[in-house]
Amino acid sequence: MTKRRLWQIGVALALSIGSAFTAAAEYRLQTLSEGLAHPWSVTQLPGGDFLVTERGGRLLRIPANGGNGRALAGLPPTYVAGQGGYFDVRLHPDFASNRLVYLSFAEGTPADNGTAVIRGTLAEGKLEQVETVLQVKDRKDTPQHYAGRLLFLPDKSLLVTTGDGFDYREQAQNPDSELGKVLRIAADGSVPTDNPQLSRERPRVWSMGHRNAQGLALDADSGAIYLHEHGPRGGDELNRLQAGKNYGWPAITYGVDYSGAHVSPYTQLPGMEQPLHYWVPSIAPSGMAWYGGSRFPDWRGDLFIGALVDKEVRHLEMENGSVVAETPLFSELGERIRDVYAAPDGYLYLLTDSETGKLVRVLPAGEEP
Repeated sequence: MTKRRLWQIGVALALSIGSAFTAAAEYRLQTLSEGLAHPWSVTQLPGGDFLVTERGGRLLRIPANGGNGRALAGLPPTYVAGQGGYFDVRLHPDFASNRLVYLSFAEGTPADNGTAVIRGTLAEGKLEQVETVLQVKDRKDTPQHYAGRLLFLPDKSLLVTTGDGFDYREQAQNPDSELGKVLRIAADGSVPTDNPQLSRERPRVWSMGHRNAQGLALDADSGAIYLHEHGPRGGDELNRLQAGKNYGWPAITYGVDYSGAHVSPYTQLPGMEQPLHYWVPSIAPSGMAWYGGSRFPDWRGDLFIGALVDKEVRHLEMENGSVVAETPLFSELGERIRDVYAAPDGYLYLLTDSETGKLVRVLPAGEEP
């Protein structure tokens, strides 16, 4: 039986006995930590502790069983303005042996700023030997659209999303600019020799035509890479990301400008990729996770995307690389969801976005933590 047929049966059951009851029967939510100041990203250490970034410029270590986090020392300052601050945190694939942590953030000044990535060795209460492995070469004077999402690929190279800087959207179509792109680097910051040759001047460019991509996820079964990005008014997109491809912004879009004016009259043009899925009106997508765990068998192989506008998570049921159903989840929290993380322990984790944000664990309904 296909996922589409299972979804149809589930909808019929929900209509007959009430969707709130069926949702409650599937999972429950456990708050692990509170009082987080606009948390942005979470990752889990091998021992079960968590690293959580706060946009204002702190990296916290939170115990596996929850409670208050402790800020790590040794981190660089960040440019906190508009959407700027600390963004994503990820572990090197060989973290168990090298203890390397990677962090993306906004750096610079109001007149000269951009997205950067550092790495450091996790020690007791701090990061040591911190070094910059990426600094976006093309600078801007706007405090918006940094992107800043990180993803390690199976070959241990690193993808980094960069925004278009809001006022510089045309640069997303310029292969010789690092704005509005996905960049690929080796773990030490060097340029892989097998990067696509989109630009001789900017050899880190791996794909182009992006607006503000804040979701990256790897399907560990198929190897597919999924990226989502914010549209303007409407036109948020989910894309299957491939090296050397052009994803169209701002030449093609399903959204309009904030004034209501057309960004472009086109939704399709030759040589530009179409989204797998898009949203009109916007949902303001935040973190994204591909679920490959065993605690929720019905969710395996699916995507989970934070929807800031609607204060929920969108569960996208995937079949053969296509979206076959979309269901809202976790709206009972009543809060903006900034990050969704599928952890090695098989649980989903959520970060709520406020001055008093929370780290929340999603458990099967009948399971004790």
